[in-house]
Amino acid sequence: MRNIDDIVKFAKERGPKTISVACCQDKEVLIAVENARKQHMIEAILVGDIEKTREIAKTLNIELNNYELVDIKDLSQACLKAVEIVSTGKAHMVMKGLVDTSIILKAVLNKEIGLRTGNILSHVAVFDIEGYDRLFFITDAAMNLAPGVNEKKQIIENACSVARALDIEEPKVALICAREKVNPKMKDTVEAKELEEMYLNGEIKNCIVGGPFALDNAISEESARHKGINHPVAGKADILVVPDIEAGNILYKSITYFAKCENAGLIVGSKAPIILTSRADSDKTKLNSIALGVLASTKK
Repeated sequence: MRNIDDIVKFAKERGPKTISVACCQDKEVLIAVENARKQHMIEAILVGDIEKTREIAKTLNIELNNYELVDIKDLSQACLKAVEIVSTGKAHMVMKGLVDTSIILKAVLNKEIGLRTGNILSHVAVFDIEGYDRLFFITDAAMNLAPGVNEKKQIIENACSVARALDIEEPKVALICAREKVNPKMKDTVEAKELEEMYLNGEIKNCIVGGPFALDNAISEESARHKGINHPVAGKADILVVPDIEAGNILYKSITYFAKCENAGLIVGSKAPIILTSRADSDKTKLNSIALGVLASTKK
């Protein structure tokens, strides 16, 4: 798959999957869920304040008879129930509605009915940027503050699972730093080289890992040639692994606001995809994220 339209297209073909919406009394989320349902990507179970949900649905001309409804007004309990629906196999993914991220993540990490796997959770954003012939996966811009080598290994594995769900069987992974050479005073360049060595030793599989790379020579073959970098990932990266959440957040928002693009995002590393879109995200971004969740829940 080379663009967001491909993601939506294949989600329609591989769906419908069932989505459990936590605290469903949210206008933007209801619009996205309804659009995904109409395109046969999903069926949905709406968990939350159903009285408020009906009021919102009425203003949007959304017919709630198309959905299974679970009336729980307490936010924490609604999140627990929405997650339980996924953990018991009744739904394939969970989506955040009108609730703080911390509350739904607490439910996801619940030891009894949560979606723990033993791996860390990480955010994977997928960008379709005008002028490029491929999708870019950026991780982790939202979850892990300052991951070390072992955490970055899991972040790579999580991102690769999403890439493979999009039929990119051997994604090229670039460890992004401020420069492409190892500098002992810049720990992220040192860790990038350690991760490349882990890949070469077979500790990271089913992808190609390289680093450190500066952003330009990770995504531009011309830039890589100018720098004399001869590496299978150079200029051809699919997955951009940022050094920390600050770099990731800045890169994510820079692309979102400065580039002509579309994007989608998921939290992965759990037993099922978690769709945590921002209230600032467009309806299209929310729909794209649902489509991405459909594909991620299809291919293991």
